Amino acid sequence: MTLRILIADDHAVFRSGLRAVLDAQPDMECVADVGDGYSAVETTRSLRPDVAVLDVRMPKLDGLAAARELRSTGPQPLKVLLLTTFDTDEYVRTALASGVSAFLLKSLPPEELVTAIRVAARGDTYIDPAITRRLAPRLAETLAATPPARTAAPGLARLTAREHEVFLLMAAGFTNAEICDQLYVGSETIKSHVSRVLSKMDLRDRVHAVRFAHHYGLIEPDNTSGL
Repeated sequence: MTLRILIADDHAVFRSGLRAVLDAQPDMECVADVGDGYSAVETTRSLRPDVAVLDVRMPKLDGLAAARELRSTGPQPLKVLLLTTFDTDEYVRTALASGVSAFLLKSLPPEELVTAIRVAARGDTYIDPAITRRLAPRLAETLAATPPARTAAPGLARLTAREHEVFLLMAAGFTNAEICDQLYVGSETIKSHVSRVLSKMDLRDRVHAVRFAHHYGLIEPDNTSGL
């Protein structure tokens, strides 16, 4: 299946370069590139791409606002990736709370951006490795000190201690590979844990897990949910 992708960025040279990278992929097609958030929303409504790649800072409508609009467009939520040159906790937190599938720095190598698009398209969440490395120490503090009252969140009490750890890492936007690195276990084990967490907590996917965690305050705004 070919992924149909829309790009929105107010820098024409960046858009052109990114479009060339994506169109060179055998499973991707850039169906449009536009220069502002308003055009991104309007073009998405007419072309119905599978994935939208948006710059955070754009004229008329910024990427965060455009992402909220696009997530509500069509019968199935659109997969939205946000790009930025500004690595701030506020941007990451707001982006994930809005349900985006990826938050990436523009310094990310092209091949990793391509990987992020594929990860998002299959329903997972991808956070730029540079961001997860910065936030990992604070996430460790959160994992070690989650208040008992938070078990009031539906389904949380059904998780084992290890599944609870996996859930918080998922909610913080870590990929399966990054969770393996954090918990020192194999990829198949993590896949099993993720599947059981989603099932026990009646969550549709990893993006739903992120929104659930923020809704119930399971990640401190000034801690790892800097995510």
